[in-house]
Amino acid sequence: MPLEWLNCEQVAKLMALDMVQYQFGATITRLHGGINAQSGEQSYFDIPAIIGTKGYNNHIHKQLAQYVPPLNNQTLFKRDQNLCMYCGGAFTKVELSRDHVTPVSQGGKDVWTNVVTSCKRCNNHKADRTPLQANMRLMAIPFAPNYAEYIFLQNKNIIADQMDFLMNHFPKKSPFRRLYN
Repeated sequence: MPLEWLNCEQVAKLMALDMVQYQFGATITRLHGGINAQSGEQSYFDIPAIIGTKGYNNHIHKQLAQYVPPLNNQTLFKRDQNLCMYCGGAFTKVELSRDHVTPVSQGGKDVWTNVVTSCKRCNNHKADRTPLQANMRLMAIPFAPNYAEYIFLQNKNIIADQMDFLMNHFPKKSPFRRLYN
């Protein structure tokens, strides 16, 4: 189960503490250490794309299955691929806004399943109405990403080995599968 992104130094520390159970994927970098006084050789760690750490906590796996990631505009816009879910246009982050499908004034909640990315023009046109009331059509149904999808949404530079690993944890009907198959 993917848990989090680690930097190279964090992976090297886990390797030095013998906490890495397995590693796979391409070597993404080599970290060099000090010079051994007896052998005169420099130590190093080849940092793999993916590691698995020792130990298993069933409680953590149960929590991750029910995990709902925090909602923020940056992740929402990435979930919706910077597309307005009403007009279908692609926009920059500054041209986008969060739209509540069912407005808060009508009992809507600020949750993943009730928000979509909208261009400011469409959001202003929709105003304080539902899409039906505003005679606007949604291009996609809003959804809450699972933990693996959220990890994907948090990173900009995912290498192929990491993407393959994450995709194994995406739901079968995840829209992110279509992007990378």
